[in-house]
Amino acid sequence: MPRIRATRLCLHRTHAIAFSVMNFRDLSCFLLAVSVTTDSTRAEIVVETAAVAETTAAQSPPISPAMRAAVEKLSLPGVKINLDQWCVDVASRVCLGEGLLELIACTEDTKEHESLIMVEAKPSHIHTALLLLGAKSGSPASQQAINPEMTRFRHNPPSGDPVEVFLVFKDPTGAETERPISDFIERAEGHDTHGDEAGPEEVAEKFPAHTLLFAGSVIVAEGDGPHRYLSDSSGSVISLATFGDELLCLPGFHESSNEALAWQIATAHLPKLGSKLILRLRPQASP
Repeated sequence: MPRIRATRLCLHRTHAIAFSVMNFRDLSCFLLAVSVTTDSTRAEIVVETAAVAETTAAQSPPISPAMRAAVEKLSLPGVKINLDQWCVDVASRVCLGEGLLELIACTEDTKEHESLIMVEAKPSHIHTALLLLGAKSGSPASQQAINPEMTRFRHNPPSGDPVEVFLVFKDPTGAETERPISDFIERAEGHDTHGDEAGPEEVAEKFPAHTLLFAGSVIVAEGDGPHRYLSDSSGSVISLATFGDELLCLPGFHESSNEALAWQIATAHLPKLGSKLILRLRPQASP
């Protein structure tokens, strides 16, 4: 895994309840053209914006007309901020019908051969939308040298707010259905956790959760040029293996070698290859 210096993005709540159109545009532009401090090792960038009145995570907060109008004018191609359900909807399609998985979602022309779905949006735009719904990003897993020779390293686990992940599509009757991502992933053959006496139903263990961490990828500098949101170029949107640049990830550190891959596609509920669907991301934190 590459050793990269992470620029963390976080959102601090305020007590205001109104958003202006300029607030949203500024925040979107910020993620695409961010400046760093003179600290050569790490910069902490704090984005301050407004938040709506407190409510439970299961409820949508009161939406002011000004806030709704501002969201409607915000341009994030392939991304919809769904205020009524307090989630981010991302246009996607199924890009793999069977096999082992390193990722749940990637961008086009990157890692479709090892991802369940391909998103039709920039990861930095998805990040922006999650910030606007009050989610706080952390950082992907990383390695840190613990001796001058750089021969020994310490693993730093990923962090970030929990985000529920769903797929939304039309069932055979034509009705729209929302299913947790855990319905489409199962334990890979040869990676069961029940020992040699496990039965077929135990080997095909379903993915244990549909909640992942909002790691937030990283922003890297390239000389004197503009800074780059790494997931936009790597394609790592939601990962099962650890790459160090993913937008959303599992807790902990997970090897990406073929021998270490523990999860595969569960085809029972998956729409056919190439089908269009919605990747729905719902922050668990109260807005």
